[in-house]
Amino acid sequence: MISKEVLKKIRKLEIQTKGLVNNLFGGEYQSAFKGRGMAFSEVRSYSYGDDIRQIDWNVTARTGEPFIKIFEEEREQTLMLCVDISNSGKLGTLQYSKSELAIEICAVLAFSAIQNGDKVGLILFSDDIEKVVPPKKGKKHVLRIIRELYTTQPKGKGTDLSNALNYVNRLLNRRSIVVLASDFQDQSYETALKITNQKHDLVNLHVRHPFEEELPNLGLLPLYDAEKGQHVLVDTSSKTVRSAIKLRRKERYEAFDKQMIKLQMDSIVVNTNESYVQPLMSFFRRRLNRY
Repeated sequence: MISKEVLKKIRKLEIQTKGLVNNLFGGEYQSAFKGRGMAFSEVRSYSYGDDIRQIDWNVTARTGEPFIKIFEEEREQTLMLCVDISNSGKLGTLQYSKSELAIEICAVLAFSAIQNGDKVGLILFSDDIEKVVPPKKGKKHVLRIIRELYTTQPKGKGTDLSNALNYVNRLLNRRSIVVLASDFQDQSYETALKITNQKHDLVNLHVRHPFEEELPNLGLLPLYDAEKGQHVLVDTSSKTVRSAIKLRRKERYEAFDKQMIKLQMDSIVVNTNESYVQPLMSFFRRRLNRY
């Protein structure tokens, strides 16, 4: 049974995201993710100047005259949302936790997809696969996906990006749009990223929180590592401690950004204390300029 509070959240999110889709993102999504696959349509007689690589040799042999294959762009696509629901996503501001920010952006993409006639599916993961919703069309299906995003409680605590990506590759038989939403608090997942990017149109949504970059001076601060299940006491009054934490996080973020450039992958970086509208619009524009 879904609580009234969750139903209220879902309804509010539906209104907010559908407004953004109708006014900003719907057309941008369609242009950025237009069908790039080609499906066989029919054959016709060969004409001078046609590409000989498209000759259908079976029909040509049967008729004694050259025929070529005609292909059409595949319009219907599948958007698979692969969302990290490990415990580190609970960190956030008064407005958003990292997981809530990821949910809202995924809702925007999902409503944009169904407006474009695409299917939408969902994979929720931590250090294991927590929930799978097969791709389907329609508003009711997207609302089910949003419900699962809000209500599914992870059994695992950590993050295993490689396991999640390998599952995606086994599940999806045809090329799809895969959005990997995570804070990327994991290691040794580059190989899985590369394989998924080769098989699918992979977009990495990196959700960040300002406290991870720079702790405020609050004296002795008890902190809890949600993924490791450990309590630690941090002296935030120490400039040395704060600088060390800031440097470590900066190095991790820079390593992620360099990795995306090196692998030539799409990424969207969003922060819980900032609007995601501009980063998402910038991403769509980059896609349009590329294609």
